[in-house]
Amino acid sequence: MAEKRISLFHEGNAELSDLLGGKGANLAEMTNIGLPVPPGFTITTEVCKDYYSGEECLPTGLTDEITTALASVEKKIGKKLGDGADPLLVSVRSGAKFSMPGMMDTILNLGLNDETIKGLINSTCDERFAYDAYRRFIMMFSNVVMDIPKEEYEQLFTAMKRRLNVRQDTDVGASDLKALCDEYKILTKKRTGQDFPQDVTVQLETAIEAVFRSWNNERAILYRRIEKISDDLGTAVNIQAMVFGNKGDSCGTGVAFTRNPATGERMLYGEYLMNAQGEDVVAGVRTPLDIQELSNQHPKIYHQFTEMAQRLEAHYREMQDIEFTIENGQLFILQCRTGKRTKTAAIKIAVDMVNEGLITKEEAILHRVTPAQLEQTMHPRFTEKPEEQILATGMNAGPGAATGQIVLDSKKAIEIHNADPGAAIILVREETNPDDLAGMLASKGVLTSRGGRTSHAALVARQFGIPTICGCSELQIDYKKRTVAANGITLREGDWISIDGNDGVVFTGNLKTEPATEVREIAALMEWADSFRKLKVRANADTPAQAAEAVILGAEGIGLCRTEHMFLGDRVSLVRALILANDETERNAALDELLPLQRQDFEGIFKAMEGLPTTIRLIDPPLHEFLPRETDLLVEVTRLECTEPKSPKLGELQKMLSAVRAMHEVNPMLGLRGCRLSFVFPGIVQMQVTAIISAACRIRKEGLSVIPEIMIPLISHVNELKWVKGRLEQTAQQVMQEEGIEIDYSFGTMIETPRAALTAGEIALEASFFSFGTNDLTQMTFGISRDDAGTFLQQYLDESILPDDPTESIDQAGVGRLIRLCIDDARASKPEIKLGICGEHGGDPRSIAFCHTVGIEYVSCSPKRIPVARFAAAQAALSNA
Repeated sequence: MAEKRISLFHEGNAELSDLLGGKGANLAEMTNIGLPVPPGFTITTEVCKDYYSGEECLPTGLTDEITTALASVEKKIGKKLGDGADPLLVSVRSGAKFSMPGMMDTILNLGLNDETIKGLINSTCDERFAYDAYRRFIMMFSNVVMDIPKEEYEQLFTAMKRRLNVRQDTDVGASDLKALCDEYKILTKKRTGQDFPQDVTVQLETAIEAVFRSWNNERAILYRRIEKISDDLGTAVNIQAMVFGNKGDSCGTGVAFTRNPATGERMLYGEYLMNAQGEDVVAGVRTPLDIQELSNQHPKIYHQFTEMAQRLEAHYREMQDIEFTIENGQLFILQCRTGKRTKTAAIKIAVDMVNEGLITKEEAILHRVTPAQLEQTMHPRFTEKPEEQILATGMNAGPGAATGQIVLDSKKAIEIHNADPGAAIILVREETNPDDLAGMLASKGVLTSRGGRTSHAALVARQFGIPTICGCSELQIDYKKRTVAANGITLREGDWISIDGNDGVVFTGNLKTEPATEVREIAALMEWADSFRKLKVRANADTPAQAAEAVILGAEGIGLCRTEHMFLGDRVSLVRALILANDETERNAALDELLPLQRQDFEGIFKAMEGLPTTIRLIDPPLHEFLPRETDLLVEVTRLECTEPKSPKLGELQKMLSAVRAMHEVNPMLGLRGCRLSFVFPGIVQMQVTAIISAACRIRKEGLSVIPEIMIPLISHVNELKWVKGRLEQTAQQVMQEEGIEIDYSFGTMIETPRAALTAGEIALEASFFSFGTNDLTQMTFGISRDDAGTFLQQYLDESILPDDPTESIDQAGVGRLIRLCIDDARASKPEIKLGICGEHGGDPRSIAFCHTVGIEYVSCSPKRIPVARFAAAQAALSNA
């Protein structure tokens, strides 16, 4: 099987998605379990790889294999491609291993030309249907194969409907559609200099090549980058006999999900259109009907489809997205795949399926919910929904509330976003297509006047968590005047609107939002996750409020409390007095004022942690960060010298400017910071340790447990740790003696420099714990600065110089190797040493998986990422079980 380049549907199965792509594998599986699937064959992903590794042409001998496979399909269906009497028509569709809806190309009705159209008319006795199929084929083929914008053909059709004074496509008669086909062919020749191809073999071969080319179109590349899908997988191509939903009122087409993809509710959810082809539903060309309406129009077909949908969900043990066509009252299944869903729905479906006995708890955590989905479950919502501000209503396609300024095209949305990534944009379009993906991702919300809940806009919205309303037919969008109007109100591009993707309501103005409440099923999911994970999860928290929030979210301690953050706000003046002190007396006076404030902070944090371990990092950044910038000071000093030379403020600023200049460093992140401050300004860290231990003593006297872990930052040599720790141990012992109580405290260090990692065996003998400061460790290992790497890092990612941004996910080959060496050497010297990670990587799922693998005991991240970290830790444990 692996050597074959083409596989008939009955020869494959669902396990062959690597080779047949997801679509081809599922078509094969459905064929083999007896569902009514039109026959066809799949050209494997290996052929796509050969196509790109060669000269971007079909491999030698493939056309003969296509002919053989096509003959098998022709025999099964009793029709031949290109037959002038009763022609076989086929669809040519992409199908990668991982679903990429709308990102690659499709061609329907292939096999029509000026001769076979006569046979189609004779065999169906329906001239209108035949020319409707032909005009669709000319447009799709010219767009996909010959690269002519589809809009140019649609404009011709719109102009014709205007001349005929009709609105619906179905109102255009056979003779007019025939004339439209001639107009389409003239346009094709005008744009390419070539006649529309009449040879059906040429049609098929060039269509296959076009689908292979679409693997590397701009939107597909962007989608793969966002979804982290490898560029090397390639796409399969599926050639399948056509069945028609546009032959008349007994025909139709639709898309349905076995569960509600927005909420996860167990119900059939979808849309359909009678007398239409599939593209009409998903492209939003016509506004479709709710799938439940089919039970009234065609109850027998609805019942049959419901049974098939339930059968497919039970077979795959997963919510399914199903495309179907009704031809002359007969139901056909054209595709099934795992249904895209909102983050909220993903969690509900996973928990419900466990409770229904369809899947296990392990499967739910490992395969049905991602950390990213969990992170995005809590969508914002409006605090108020004033009726007087309702502009229009549509279909609720993507949950959540969003407010922003109207932007009418994706290009402008991207430009605004690039200039200001925080810009509030609502992308307003008649309909979206795959080329709008980047514009949608740049927006806070999306609003379309056409399309339904299975349109492109809705699909993208659910997948990426974008609040979206589709099919808002009351909207009148004027792209030339750059206006949007509804119900007598006209808004201009740049005006503010608010959209409620939960209810499908559009409001004028900028409504206030608030976070959504937690999904009920999350509690069960997190309980299961906690039962499987091995890694502990702590929080990066610098205030009592953050610590309390962290405990609520499941933190098992604090892995990083940044004490320098306690010096900000109204305390900056005290720190500046400390820095600008003329002698030790002044410096000690400033420290004496800071001490009770620091002690109060630590008391609040210890109380919030309720006896959980609390790692407190002593001051780390350079002291000049607490002073104004030199340029700002210089401007103000110069101004006062010229205008108010006798001002008392001038002297203060001159002194501060001198201090800033004295502290100037060429590279301050490699200068006087971290443990080095303990040598130059020992009083600061002594004050901090005094505050920590005295706070712990007071909490302990109240009968509460407390476990302070004091972390000395930026160690490069074991002697630094010995020197600093030795002096701070004396301070800690003295405080406990004064307080009259013993505290179970410990000293450890951050591993932030490559040398510390490489000499971990020595350093471990002096430390009770290590915490990997992966932010600095990554910068120092790569020799890059997070603040300055923006000039080249994105290009590195675009050009695949780096596979991932190392500041987001641990570079396992380089930084990861240092961490492994450090762990091995540290545990060889001190088996009981405690190991954690407290950089931003502590909340990154891939980094968490790495931490589990190398045997780190805990990760630490911001409070709001704690549930994600807990969940990712469970996935890591199950993956390595």
